Amino acid sequence: MQLLTEEIKKALPPLYSNENEKDPNAVVKFFTPFSNWTWYATEFDGDDTFFGLVDGFDKELGYFSLAELESLGPKIERDKWFSPTPLSKL
Repeated sequence: MQLLTEEIKKALPPLYSNENEKDPNAVVKFFTPFSNWTWYATEFDGDDTFFGLVDGFDKELGYFSLAELESLGPKIERDKWFSPTPLSKL
């Protein structure tokens, strides 16, 4: 499965564009079916870097890389049925 389609790239706001947003939307969700790790992207630099919510050992906002997700191969999936959701609801 392709983790990031052109349609999703276009839907993701550029990095830093949500800095003044109180409750930005997560646009895309990536997850590992074999663990409880989930990444919700709210922004994208158009190349490799996302900003969003990472839910793993803790829930925290931060940067994560498309290349790192792709390096895990089929262990990472994109939730095809995820709809943009405010971070406060995740």
